[in-house]
Amino acid sequence: MQDDELLGRVREMRARGSGPKQIAKVLGLRPAQATALVRRVAEAQQAGIEPAERAVVACFVNAGWSVGLGMDAAPDWAASDPLHDREDLGTGGFAQVLLARQERASRVTVCGILVDVYCLGVKNVTGPEVMGAGSLQAYARSYYSAFDHPPLSIGVEQAQAIVHGAIAYARALGFEPATGFDAAAGHLGPAPADLPEIRYGQDGKPLYISGPHDDPRAIVRQLERTCGADNYHYIAHL
Repeated sequence: MQDDELLGRVREMRARGSGPKQIAKVLGLRPAQATALVRRVAEAQQAGIEPAERAVVACFVNAGWSVGLGMDAAPDWAASDPLHDREDLGTGGFAQVLLARQERASRVTVCGILVDVYCLGVKNVTGPEVMGAGSLQAYARSYYSAFDHPPLSIGVEQAQAIVHGAIAYARALGFEPATGFDAAAGHLGPAPADLPEIRYGQDGKPLYISGPHDDPRAIVRQLERTCGADNYHYIAHL
């Protein structure tokens, strides 16, 4: 049997739900041969799929991401955040999103996006990075190691809404996403138009909290231009 014909048979059997052992038995192959062919079929199928259309393996955000945000249009999302009503949290103001999509049979592509939901939008991007599916759990633990509470499992639509909504808010203030977001955007995908709107900023006003790589003076000057005096807050050494 020619290679293309063999791959075609494997593809048909996989579509019917057959596993490598059954494929090996029917086609007279060794189990290792059947497994390798199944992997080739999976890789060929994934190669023609855009990153944002690949199956979601896991999607997380940190607990406390919604503190201070207007969530009237998304009460279920607010209720699923156990820290939403707390006001004394250091995690307020940031949403740390981690999204893993299927890459190949035993591989996933992982991307992390740090979002300032009070002011600047996307501040940092990690990945997309390909890794073994078995490494994902340890990677997620490391990614959220700075938080006292475990991350929340969310739908990809919620992640898209959080990230793209924060970008739109930040752009209205004059700030663009961090370098590297273009690759992450292809992995994340666009936000569906019918998702509930989140009101960004702390209690409706921009709050800038300076980070180690920021230019605080420039950011505060920009807020002064776009918002006007007394219409924003900041925590920074100028």
